[in-house]
Amino acid sequence: MAKTQRDQAITIKTADEIAKMRVAGKLAADVLDMIGEYVKPGVTTDELNRICHDYIVNVQQAIPAPLNYGEPPFPKSICTSINHQVCHGIPSDKKLKNGDALNIDITVIKDGYHGDTSKMFHVGEPTIAGKRLSHITQQCMYLGILEVRPGAPLGNIGKAIQRHAHAHLYSVVEEFCGHGIGSRFHEAPQILHYYSKDSDKIIMEAGMIFTIEPMINQGKRHLKILPDQWTAVTKDHKLSAQWEHTVLVTDDGFEILTLREEEANWRNTL
Repeated sequence: MAKTQRDQAITIKTADEIAKMRVAGKLAADVLDMIGEYVKPGVTTDELNRICHDYIVNVQQAIPAPLNYGEPPFPKSICTSINHQVCHGIPSDKKLKNGDALNIDITVIKDGYHGDTSKMFHVGEPTIAGKRLSHITQQCMYLGILEVRPGAPLGNIGKAIQRHAHAHLYSVVEEFCGHGIGSRFHEAPQILHYYSKDSDKIIMEAGMIFTIEPMINQGKRHLKILPDQWTAVTKDHKLSAQWEHTVLVTDDGFEILTLREEEANWRNTL
């Protein structure tokens, strides 16, 4: 999820907190690994939600952070955003169909700490447009992650993401952003996915943990919120994609706390 708190100080995590964040991050990544085989034509996002909920609660002995979070309370345990839905899609009884592009956003709480990550899935045979947008959006996230290092301004992240998206004639959603994360779901700082001089005022320090989760649109960046007060959709009904990782600033660079095994060679995708 991308809602943030603006009124908090940035927290530098202790070694013990970082260890707990590694565990939570691994669990969140494992949920995405687990659910993949169930994403196919004919399944409902409600069913995907049920499978993830049961896995998080019964297998991982963890808590699904989105459930009852926020105002109004989010009614499900995961977010499922389809095609032109930008983020915070609520699982429902609508069946997925061949060619759909689906983002599944997972956040788990384990021993009081959060792991937050999302991935794009293609239902059946992907469309050319959907596959391309998903690929470029994933690259945007990785390019943002590569900017993470102590002593560098936070603005470098958004600058790298925006540059790559615009080079491929896509737009960057500005209403939502990444966020600090730890014992709270959403902490300072905000991680913009576009360049802002204000972001350069914050310098990354070892021990910071935050999400990088760009939302990239096929058409214009503008969105609207549906009456459920959660689901964001593109105003022009063109496709949107999102990828997300939780990232730790280390003494000499970064560590991706939610990295999945399938991403072992992620640098080769750039």
